Amino acid sequence: MPSNPLLGVFFHWLGGLSSASFYVPYKHVRGWAWEVYWLTGGIFSWLIAPWVFASLRTEHLWQVLCATPSSTLAWCWFWGVLWGFGGLTYGLTMRYLGMSLGMAIILGLTMVIGTIGPPIFHGTLATLASTGSGWITFLGIALAVLGVIVVARAGRAKENELKLSQIQASIAEFNFPRGIVVAVFSGIMSSCFAFGLDAGVPIRALTLAAGTSQLSQGLPVLCVVLVGGFTTNFIWCLYLLITNRTAKELLGKSGPNAVGAAVAPRLLKNYLLCVLAGTAWYFQFFFYTMGESQMGAYAFSSWTLHMASIIIFGTLWGFAFKEWAQSRRSTKSLVWLGVAALVIATVVIGAGNYLNAR
Repeated sequence: MPSNPLLGVFFHWLGGLSSASFYVPYKHVRGWAWEVYWLTGGIFSWLIAPWVFASLRTEHLWQVLCATPSSTLAWCWFWGVLWGFGGLTYGLTMRYLGMSLGMAIILGLTMVIGTIGPPIFHGTLATLASTGSGWITFLGIALAVLGVIVVARAGRAKENELKLSQIQASIAEFNFPRGIVVAVFSGIMSSCFAFGLDAGVPIRALTLAAGTSQLSQGLPVLCVVLVGGFTTNFIWCLYLLITNRTAKELLGKSGPNAVGAAVAPRLLKNYLLCVLAGTAWYFQFFFYTMGESQMGAYAFSSWTLHMASIIIFGTLWGFAFKEWAQSRRSTKSLVWLGVAALVIATVVIGAGNYLNAR
């Protein structure tokens, strides 16, 4: 099956929409501490959904993983563990900075490191940039970085324009200094996911040999990388559950009394919201691997497409939650300029990949 970069861009947009949207259900969880709903949703994100969808869409999943060299599995897991630190602090960044500014900072750093890191590691960056189609692809990547900078500047301008009380109307725990520190750390660690996917190349070869379709070749890799992410998140959330004594909230207990009739519907709603959020989170990489499979020699640019799409849809959610409602018209124009640059960047990257495929 020949690669189809335009179809790949479409899949990356679907993945970006899923990623930008997954945190929305968490906003409606009531009566649960952060570690409770984060771990509950994460069980679906990192364990249940990856194995269910990989089992349904790939051939001989368990046999393929058993045939994979142990060093490959170890490296995929290791990068997943490091990415887990980024995933943990991603949620904290949303709490401190909001969806628009938080996503722009984290995903901007992740975009740059995760895109050019693997080609530099393999020594193929110069080769990829030696063709006309390669230059077009790199131009799109540079344009995406510019778009991220513009969106981030708009976010900073928004915070300078508003009083703390106005910001907290839409971002209850707003804390700019703390949020910036957390966002930078999260951005660096989150880029490790790209290295984990890159380390899984032998797994993709084995599953293709077993009869898996080209579109689904990346799903077994996700199973291993996300076990690493689960490891980090589980240890930290378990620590918080014990320290804060919040594990009882899983049973609807906020005190010595068991769950009552009035609490039961809310408890069920919380679980359903976490299932929805966790599954939506997984779908970002479900579609990502499909998009990557269609990008041909410039598959490394998939990371930029993914990050750009997340920022585009994350910014739209920020407007939907009125995070920009009190901003000046010039600030809103600036953020839309950044979003436009990101949209154009995805088209340019797709065009570069398309020319290479031809």
